[in-house]
Amino acid sequence: MCTHHASMHGRHRHRGFGFRGEDFVFGLGGWAGPGFGGPKGRGRKARRGDIRTAALLLLAEEPRNGYQIMQEVEQRSEGAWRPSPGSVYPALQQLEDEGLIASEEIDGRKAYRLTVEGLAQVEARDADQPAPWEQTGGEGHAQAAELGKTMREVAFAFVQVMRAGSPEQQEQARRALVEVRRELYRILGEGDAPESEER
Repeated sequence: MCTHHASMHGRHRHRGFGFRGEDFVFGLGGWAGPGFGGPKGRGRKARRGDIRTAALLLLAEEPRNGYQIMQEVEQRSEGAWRPSPGSVYPALQQLEDEGLIASEEIDGRKAYRLTVEGLAQVEARDADQPAPWEQTGGEGHAQAAELGKTMREVAFAFVQVMRAGSPEQQEQARRALVEVRRELYRILGEGDAPESEER
């Protein structure tokens, strides 16, 4: 691929919804704000110590492996916080070195459980203090997460129209999206999008 073509390809890929034919790439992960983590987004960046606390609280419920901890954090934060293996496994190793957790084999897989010292640390924590995954978005997190969920659902419906819809249905979808965009601009008080962008 020549340099000019690659440059043009990169520009087209990131315009609009960022799709290439039927290989749809919905890059919500690049949008600012909580709750918009797309397929390739990582959501919010945790503060130092957050993943340690999250791991201890989750292991106080039951033994889990690193992957299960990542899944639970993402689910409980409604996708706003997606800890990476590069943050979770070093944290678990540090907790194990400190004697707060211990590893064991469960169904042939390595899992972690709290030690007596780890349980004591969890019990000493202020019960009124929110869990780390409840602090991911501050005020408005729930609304932002719901908005992100709705946007992903719209994107999925758009993919179905592009793949299986007739030309007439695709045109109807285009008009619907133009109207949605116009309404969003109205909500923001910025007026309609320029006429040239609607075609």
